[in-house]
Amino acid sequence: MAKYELPKVPYSYDSLEPHIDAKTMEIHHTKHHQAYTDGLNNALANLSPELQNMELPKLLSNLSQVPENVRGAVNFHGGGYENHALFWNSMKSSGGGKPGGSLEEAINSVFGNFDSFKEQFIKNTIAIQGSGWGWLAYNPQTKKVEFTTMPNQTSPRTKDLVPLMGLDVWEHAYYLKYQNRRADYVNAWWNVINWDEVDSRLSKIKA
Repeated sequence: MAKYELPKVPYSYDSLEPHIDAKTMEIHHTKHHQAYTDGLNNALANLSPELQNMELPKLLSNLSQVPENVRGAVNFHGGGYENHALFWNSMKSSGGGKPGGSLEEAINSVFGNFDSFKEQFIKNTIAIQGSGWGWLAYNPQTKKVEFTTMPNQTSPRTKDLVPLMGLDVWEHAYYLKYQNRRADYVNAWWNVINWDEVDSRLSKIKA
């Protein structure tokens, strides 16, 4: 069984200052993401070789194939592993602004315009009860993007959606800097979004 390793963050921990502080980034990556990595490897050790060797996105899309006694762990740690890998790469120093190209067209076709999308994303992500994520995802059935929230570390793939861009609103993602001010964190995050990366994900799906 091939073991998953903690993926690297593609920039220094202080690159997203002042919007996301360096210490939070370091702890979030080296402690929390590492824990999901270890938990995923431990869960996979209890699966058949066929499931162990299945690509993680496919495995998360087919959790019904995972034995019930391991399913929760695969859902939680597998989702946590991929969600965070996407999260790190969805951000960059001097990010933000508005998307362009096919991503902008996809957002406008569903939400009317970018500002309406952003307003819905912020409002509903702030409103998540407890821990979870706000997501921009692609629906292969409708061939359109959509917004959804997911609890804890559950991946949008479990709803047959392809994750494009997610915002982690677990307290460990923002508490050192923002304490209980989730709304401030959610609003600040829009200054570090790597729209080129998100657009690239959408383009690969449609290719």
